[in-house]
Amino acid sequence: MSIFFDTLLRIITHLLLGYSAVVFILYLAQNRLIYLPLSPKPSSEQVTQLGLQFWPDDTDQYRGFIAKQTIKNSRGTIIVFHGNAGAAWQRAYYMQALTHLGYRVVLAEYPAYGGRSGNVGERHIVADANATLALAYEQFGEPLFLCGESLGAGVAASVLAQSHIPVQGIILLTPWDSLPALAQSIYWYFPARWLVRDQYNTIHNLQDYKGNIAVIAAGRDEIIPPSHTEHLFNSLPAGSRQWRLANARHNSWPDFTSESWWREVMNHVEKSK
Repeated sequence: MSIFFDTLLRIITHLLLGYSAVVFILYLAQNRLIYLPLSPKPSSEQVTQLGLQFWPDDTDQYRGFIAKQTIKNSRGTIIVFHGNAGAAWQRAYYMQALTHLGYRVVLAEYPAYGGRSGNVGERHIVADANATLALAYEQFGEPLFLCGESLGAGVAASVLAQSHIPVQGIILLTPWDSLPALAQSIYWYFPARWLVRDQYNTIHNLQDYKGNIAVIAAGRDEIIPPSHTEHLFNSLPAGSRQWRLANARHNSWPDFTSESWWREVMNHVEKSK
């Protein structure tokens, strides 16, 4: 019996050591799991073919992209913060949808994405996003709107919590409630909530925001469970509105939108309270 318990104890010890090693590796490698930047800077030809131009200029210090064609009598400027994979120039569908409605669109790029210098991480990305908002305010004035997709929703909400620049409304596409809560639900077999360094606590960051909020959930989201989007929406003040794209997945939601749908969303975030 003693041999049995000694063997069992050794097995449990090895399992615990292995589990601890995996947890430690996950902690060290979390930025590689969270952030998936497309590093090369797009060529001028690629950008032009999409009807875009570098903003504010074509250097490694660029902050994003605007439409090559000038928007006359703009109804406002929408700054778009994209999801964690790829790069801003690959989100030209925002430009196509929103410029038709009369809005100037800035496809904001993050540090370390799209050939830009800098580091990933909440502190670096949010500080850079605040600088992007400040430059857009300086160049284009009001009204300003923010639009964030997935990770970008967390970035946009963090900007609102830190900046004093007036933002009239915000659109949150496939957002989470907080990154630790999301990580725990996905990696339930690890103490993920306590391992995640970056918080992107959207519930907390929007608690004092007085502007209009639109939340868009993908009903078949396989990356961010819709329950996290629902939890966020239920925490928001009265007057916020949610759209649910029932058959959309995390990355297919643009296929379920239209010009009239975007007009409805913008009418909500644009209205006065």
